[in-house]
Amino acid sequence: MGSLLLHVCCGPCSLVPALWLAEQGYSITAWFMNPNIQPLAEYLRRRDAAAQAAEKLGIPIIFDDSTWDLAAWLRRQLPVVSSPERCQWCCASRLEACHASALRLGFEHFSTSLLYSRYQPHEHIRDAGFALAADGSVDFVYHDFREGWQRGIDLSIEWQLYRQPYCGCIFSENERYAKKLARLQKMNA
Repeated sequence: MGSLLLHVCCGPCSLVPALWLAEQGYSITAWFMNPNIQPLAEYLRRRDAAAQAAEKLGIPIIFDDSTWDLAAWLRRQLPVVSSPERCQWCCASRLEACHASALRLGFEHFSTSLLYSRYQPHEHIRDAGFALAADGSVDFVYHDFREGWQRGIDLSIEWQLYRQPYCGCIFSENERYAKKLARLQKMNA
């Protein structure tokens, strides 16, 4: 089927996409580029889990660590921070970077493990991928990997991969803890 650059957001989410793509005959290289993951300690935990997953899957992985820059990422996010498009922008920006890297590195295809998550804007990611591929330079491979949700969870537990408790950005972490704080405030009222 050809060479494919697979953007991976973390180890657990990479499992089902990589396995499915390999079953289809693609020659996969994982690509870890996630400037949205905050703080740096969390980025490093997910980077390590992605490396462990790639090793278990027997596929090479490229780390684009030069893109991790908290201040730059926040400056790009601020215009959409309170907007419902925040997650769409974040996913699309990583998919755009994957497309550009696939083209620069000579891959025939690209895809993303973001299509595995039940929590990401799936249709937007799919549409962004097809729009990027419309120029004919690099083919976008789409599949709804959510159908393998439980398989990915089970395999990540079996392989003892770090499983993160939030999407990665500081805004999602804030939302997660804000809910807990609201419950505590309600209990104390």
